[in-house]
Amino acid sequence: MTLISPACRDALQHWLEGQKALAGAADNTITAYQGDVGDFLSFMTLHHGAPQGLRALERISVADMRAWMAHARSGGVGARSLARKLSAVKNFYRWLAEREGFEPTAVLSTRSPRFQKKLPRPLAPDAARAMIETVDLQHATAWVAARDSAVLTLLYGCGLRISEALGLTGADAPLPRVLRIVGKGGKERVVPVLDVARDSVAAYIRLCPHPLTGSEPLFRGVRGGALNPRTIQDVMARTRLQLGLPATATPHAMRHSFATHLLEAGGDLRAIQELLGHASLSTTQAYTAVDTAHLMDVYNRTHPKA
Repeated sequence: MTLISPACRDALQHWLEGQKALAGAADNTITAYQGDVGDFLSFMTLHHGAPQGLRALERISVADMRAWMAHARSGGVGARSLARKLSAVKNFYRWLAEREGFEPTAVLSTRSPRFQKKLPRPLAPDAARAMIETVDLQHATAWVAARDSAVLTLLYGCGLRISEALGLTGADAPLPRVLRIVGKGGKERVVPVLDVARDSVAAYIRLCPHPLTGSEPLFRGVRGGALNPRTIQDVMARTRLQLGLPATATPHAMRHSFATHLLEAGGDLRAIQELLGHASLSTTQAYTAVDTAHLMDVYNRTHPKA
C-alpha cells in the first residue's frame, strides 16, 4: 500500500467502507477487495514509474489493463483468481467514476479471462445419510460424537453453511421449527428445521457438559470454546475414508447435497434459492448437480401443459 498515492488510498478506503456499510459485504470480502484493488493500484504506480493520483487513474488505458493482467498471470495468478481481481477493480472503478465524474470505459470493457467453472459435487443420498450415521463413531466421547452428528445433520437437513451452523448460540436452543439465519452479506433468510435436525441437536445439548445459554456458541470444542470449523472438516475426512467416499465429501458438500436432492425430488428452484440464501437464481442452478433431462422432467411435472 506504500506505493499508492494518498488520494488513491483515501478513495480506496472510502469505497471499502461503503461496501461494508451499504452493500453489507462480509469482512473476508472486504479484505479480498482491499488486496485486489490495492495490488492493482500498486502495479499502476510501478508500470508508470510514479504514484498514480486520481487524475492519472482516469487515464488508465486498455493497454494498461492488458499489462496488469499479463503481469498477474506471469506471477502465477490463475484465470479464476484474476477474474475475481478484475471484478473487484471494476466495482471500485464504477464507484470512483461516479464520484469523480469520468468515463471508465477502458477498465469496464476489459474482458474477464475464461476459466472452467468447477461444478459442486454433492454426495449421493445414501452417502449423505451414511456420513451422518458414521461420523459419531469417530470420537469415543459421547457428547463430542453427538455434536458432530448434530452439525452435519444441520448442514444436510437445513442447507446451512458451516459458518452459519457454528454461528448458532445458546439462545437458539432448543431449535425452533423455523430458524432465521443471517448469511453472507448480512442477507437474512428463514429456514425450516426438520424434526430429525431438532432431535439431533437436542441429543447433543443433553450430553454437552458446557453451559449452553445466552449469546455463547451452541456448538463447543472439547475445552468449551467455540467449535472450530476445521474440527468438522477433520472428522468428515476421517469418516469419508472409512466409507470410501471421495475427497469432495466436505462440509460444504452436505449443503450442495441438500439443494440437489431437493431439486431431484421435484422441489421448486426458486424456493431452494430462498432456502440457500442465494441472491441470484443462476447461483442456485450452478449449485445443483441435476442433469438437464431431469430438470426438464421436473419442469414438465410441475408446469403441465394446458
